[in-house]
Amino acid sequence: MSVPSLLGVFAHPDDESLFSGGVLARHAAAGARTAVVTATWTEGTRRGAELAEALGILGAGGPRMLGYADARVPESAPGRARLCDAPLDEAVGRLVAHVRQFHPEIVVTHDAYGGVTGHPDHVHTHRVTTLAVQAAGLERLYPEAGEPWRPSALYLATHPDSAVEALSEFAHVGKAMRTVPDELITATVDVSPWLERKWAAVLAHRSEVERGAAPGLLAGFPAAVRERFLSTEWYIRHDTVSSASAQTELTA
Repeated sequence: MSVPSLLGVFAHPDDESLFSGGVLARHAAAGARTAVVTATWTEGTRRGAELAEALGILGAGGPRMLGYADARVPESAPGRARLCDAPLDEAVGRLVAHVRQFHPEIVVTHDAYGGVTGHPDHVHTHRVTTLAVQAAGLERLYPEAGEPWRPSALYLATHPDSAVEALSEFAHVGKAMRTVPDELITATVDVSPWLERKWAAVLAHRSEVERGAAPGLLAGFPAAVRERFLSTEWYIRHDTVSSASAQTELTA
């Protein structure tokens, strides 16, 4: 049985490793084509270089970047618009071009909350990706972006209400906890066999470790706490083709 190709779309360098690093590593190791599009930051920045290193660890190829600025860090893309300020149609078109070029069977992105932290760039990346996955299969939309391609499924990386205990250390340091009802979860993936690679990819984002962002917080937790947080990934699946033909699933 072949493993479906997988394209992750995330807001910032490090999101791919934190939210879907296990699934990316698993699909790549099984021989699937895997890649990641990052909405903010640019090549030539420190975080762009860290992203390249993390993707290499995960087996997800080189960086693919939309080139927008982080909502809170203007120097992430000097002289360019913030993601949340850019024309929606422009951002969707840029992502459609990546979808049509890569031909993923599965696309993975943030959930509608923007994950547990609710960062505005995460929320907006969810919107852009949801629209782009639909638009990519329609020949009259963005014809300049290439021949139409329709992924079979869109998976939203999320956390269920029942995972609050695993997230409790983040709550203790003041992080928001935006979780979804358990009944919405359609894929629960044990990525513990890939935890070492996932954690190495997280640590590749050294600037985030140094400034005490999520990778830094995780690095400061006991190993058992860190493993509890990272060893399971949860997703909400949305089929983009008829249920009879939508057979692609995340590899567990």
